[in-house]
Amino acid sequence: MRTHVPNVTFKTRVRDESIGGDNPYDWKDLTTEELFKGKTVVVFALPGAFTPTCSTSHLPRYEELYADFQAEGVDEVVCLSVNDAFVMHQWGIHQGRKNVFLLPDGSGEFSRKMGMLVDKDNLGFGYRSWRYSMLVRDGKIEKAFIEADFGDNCPTDPFEVSDADTMLSYLRGEAKTAAA
Repeated sequence: MRTHVPNVTFKTRVRDESIGGDNPYDWKDLTTEELFKGKTVVVFALPGAFTPTCSTSHLPRYEELYADFQAEGVDEVVCLSVNDAFVMHQWGIHQGRKNVFLLPDGSGEFSRKMGMLVDKDNLGFGYRSWRYSMLVRDGKIEKAFIEADFGDNCPTDPFEVSDADTMLSYLRGEAKTAAA
């Protein structure tokens, strides 16, 4: 695992009412520097929007505990997935997301540079992010919780240490033993 987040430009979308119509959004580039510089950020990465564990457990629990993360000095909670901005936007609407920032890693560049891009062709997904979470302070990775059995075409989808409760416990000084 790296010691700092890689330098990447994400392709995101922002609402622009001047566009009009049913899809009033325009592209906005967002760099890792803009996302992390001078901030404390919790990032959790998952294989895909609309997938079972990601939709029923991973994102909802981070959303539920958002105020608790803020109380521990976290400026932003970010959910990263190798999906495009359109999919992430619709998933956010479907999930009723209000606080967690959904970050599209459409080409998988950030995940690849993190060393977390895996082939999930056995599930028909292609390349996706491995499931992990990390605490980033001013671009420096302080702590990472990486799910076991990292590798291409893993037959399971481990979800034991990248969850919101593990990260919150770490922030509160109650960290349980986990891969870092």
